Amino acid sequence: MSTYDNRVYLDHSATTPVDPRVLKAMLPYWSEVFGNTESSHYFGQEAAGALERARQTAADVLGCRLSEIVFTGSGTEADNLSLRGAAWAARSAGRGKHIITTPVEHHAVGRTTDQLRDRFGFSLTRVPVDRHGLVDPQVISEAIGTETILVSVVMGNNEIGTVQPMVQIGRICRERGVLFHTDAVQVPGKFPLKVDEMNVDMMALSAHKFYGPKGSGLLYVRRDKRLEPVMTGGEHERGHRPGTVNVAGAVGLATALRLAEDERREEYLRLHSLRDTLIEGILELVPDSRLTGHPKLRLPHHASFAFLGVEGESIVQGLDLEGIAASSGAACLEGEAESSFVLKAIGLPAEWGMGSVRLTLGRSNTEGDVARTLDVLPSIVARLRART
Repeated sequence: MSTYDNRVYLDHSATTPVDPRVLKAMLPYWSEVFGNTESSHYFGQEAAGALERARQTAADVLGCRLSEIVFTGSGTEADNLSLRGAAWAARSAGRGKHIITTPVEHHAVGRTTDQLRDRFGFSLTRVPVDRHGLVDPQVISEAIGTETILVSVVMGNNEIGTVQPMVQIGRICRERGVLFHTDAVQVPGKFPLKVDEMNVDMMALSAHKFYGPKGSGLLYVRRDKRLEPVMTGGEHERGHRPGTVNVAGAVGLATALRLAEDERREEYLRLHSLRDTLIEGILELVPDSRLTGHPKLRLPHHASFAFLGVEGESIVQGLDLEGIAASSGAACLEGEAESSFVLKAIGLPAEWGMGSVRLTLGRSNTEGDVARTLDVLPSIVARLRART
């Protein structure tokens, strides 16, 4: 059994621990190789060399050019830079002002597109999703018009685990000459991330979701796509992102991304098996429970549920008292006393949406962790229902 003081961690979609191999790779860049990458002397060029090696490692995993990698401070920043940068560049060029997205995006995309509409005069279409949270590519095709400049669709949903048909959506965007952006923060180590195969023009990643450091993100930007800078300052990251670069963070992200890809196939099968055992066990042992998200087209580590007649946050607290860390819906929505916007978008009735719980597995989890969860969760739900 995996233990953190005999605790079980089932919240890997919120964050992951830094892999010791990643930490080892990062250590020299906090004290020994400390130069500013923009400095022309030895110390600066030593740091610049490390940064470019990290960039090349990331580019190799994504199947893109080194120049198409932009290091950021988080996945949220990468989303903001791509969406605002692309929208502002399109408006400056007079290409249009219409953006298409979905109602199940992470707030980094949803609130950014809202602001582009409300504060900057862009028009916004949110295409619907089905009861599993899936987007129909044909609906996106029908929503694209002469003014459409950008489509943004999350690849793997952080709350319900549904994985979108990226290749088909990307092909439509490519044929119609529209930029295609995706928040793929949940995906490294789960599915391949070859950008050409997915037909994406921009993609955001965040290191702490795949055993890298917090405070380090990445944006892939196809070489022929122009972005207006969101922050102003120096010419760091080829003019996309001013500010002295976090070399240790970039090295950590690249190392973690390489490890996630190298170990992806074996880990996918292991997590998929544990996830299915967890899903089948909960649906069998807990009355009035249902899986949220797609039953098959979902992230291999992700199990999310709705329980009738009980609040999800109370279940999470009960699990925590038993030494099991979980989440109620999306981690950033903890404490809300209503259904999340994602559950509303898939049409889940409010009496079910109140009882949402997310269990996400990771490298440290074992069959023993799943068995322990199945042993305590049914009684927690029953006890909470008895109080109402």
